[in-house]
Amino acid sequence: MKLLRLIVSFSALWTACVALDMKFPPGFKFGAATSAYQIEGAWNASDKGRSIWDSMIHKNPSIIEDGTSGDVTCNSYHLWREDVHIAHDLGLHFYRFSISWTRILPTGFPNKISKDGVRYYNKLIDELLKKGIEPIVTLYHFDLPLSIQNLGGWTNPLIVDWFAEYARTVFSMYADRVNTWVTINEPMMICDFSYNVGNLVPQITEEFLGPFICNKNVLMAHAKAWRIYDENYKEKYQGKISIANNPIWLEAQTEKDEELSERAREFGVGRYSDPIYSKEGGWPPTIEKIMSEYSKKQGFPYSRLPSFTDEEKKLVQGTYDYFSLNHYTSRLVRSAREDEEPGLWYISGSKELNLVLEKDPQWPKTDFAYIVIQPEGIRRQIAWLNKRYHNLSILVTENGLGTRSSDNYDTSRIHYIRDHLKQILLAIKEDGANIVGYTVWSLMDNFEWMFGHSMKFGLYDVDFTHPLRRRSPRASAHFYRNVIKHHSLDVPHPSHHWDLYRKTYNNGVTIKYSNCFLVHLVLLKHIICKLLLN
Repeated sequence: MKLLRLIVSFSALWTACVALDMKFPPGFKFGAATSAYQIEGAWNASDKGRSIWDSMIHKNPSIIEDGTSGDVTCNSYHLWREDVHIAHDLGLHFYRFSISWTRILPTGFPNKISKDGVRYYNKLIDELLKKGIEPIVTLYHFDLPLSIQNLGGWTNPLIVDWFAEYARTVFSMYADRVNTWVTINEPMMICDFSYNVGNLVPQITEEFLGPFICNKNVLMAHAKAWRIYDENYKEKYQGKISIANNPIWLEAQTEKDEELSERAREFGVGRYSDPIYSKEGGWPPTIEKIMSEYSKKQGFPYSRLPSFTDEEKKLVQGTYDYFSLNHYTSRLVRSAREDEEPGLWYISGSKELNLVLEKDPQWPKTDFAYIVIQPEGIRRQIAWLNKRYHNLSILVTENGLGTRSSDNYDTSRIHYIRDHLKQILLAIKEDGANIVGYTVWSLMDNFEWMFGHSMKFGLYDVDFTHPLRRRSPRASAHFYRNVIKHHSLDVPHPSHHWDLYRKTYNNGVTIKYSNCFLVHLVLLKHIICKLLLN
């Protein structure tokens, strides 16, 4: 009997040891992200031009929940060394940030290039490289030059060439040191969310044509920028470039909704990805057909989804070196009832597809109403992408949790990051996905668009009342640092007494001084596990 118990105990211990093997593959990289308007401040420093955010908020501060703006925010234009310091303190492999279009080109066009703007990003990039941190640069993250918005913004087809010239200018200055690029951040937010709901600057609500004209123009602008880099810089610097899509995982509410949920994925992800990643190019055929038929029902003599010419389709197709994935949350998909208004994509549904998007009541809610927690969604989204576009190289360029609390004991953020990283590990180890890195949004608290400073996403708290905008690490920063240091999820979870967790052993076990029994138990377990696994 004693022998049997010993065998059972040994088996249980072996199972536990194997379960502890949560290491990331060699070469997997960890980073954090920010964007220019959200952190830089210095809105009118030197000869910087005005963006749509500068203009709209100054005209009407009440559009922002807490009445704040990006005029100063984290003041990273002046405190960039602090940003590099905390990135280095975390042990980041890379730091993703964006360039302000109007800080480089004050008029929005290449007739004037700001020497101070160019110098600012030179200093930031050089300091990151000096600290061993790779810069990943986003060309556009929502802050359109006001001059270009006045000419129609993303609904004017001329923006394709204007963006291409801006991209050409930036590449000419930084391509010798920046090897990973993102052209445009979250086109679905720029087009669908902005024009359907009008809840993002420039606050133009035009649901019929706006989202779809914008959709095409964004893809064309990305493609021209990609072609410029591919033809002039890729061979010399061996860099890579992509566009950052932000699909929410869309899951069928019941089995009978599965086909509908697939149409929803094509309408959401496919409209922004098929033209680039699919073998055929162009819009998803089913969506092209649905939009044409629905447009006719509405009395339009043409499809609200503008077509690609053969030349345009060829220009866009294949313009990627990896898939840049921003992922935060999931939704359930079901068919709308006869008496039900589906609402607007992608807030509550789609009239075009006659579907409704809902949150599963069992998925935990968060302070940010848009985000409900469903970690398995990221794994399912990655599986869908790989099935549709054939085994992509995927870089997760955003993932994080917003809270209204400034509490530095942010255990909910730790759970969110840990659970999503676990799903990424499962996607790699069990599904064979080629995921090359993970990016937390965000390095520090910043100006969270319409929420202002009231919504916190940072690993570091920022005191927006302090002249120096002091950055202080949260518990999540300590957790993420340990994950990076040990290249593993097998790290301790900081408790509300995380300041007592200071002594770290070589095997990665962090312990609390006061509990000697627990200390010895944990150490013994790790020692036995190492012996068994070796």
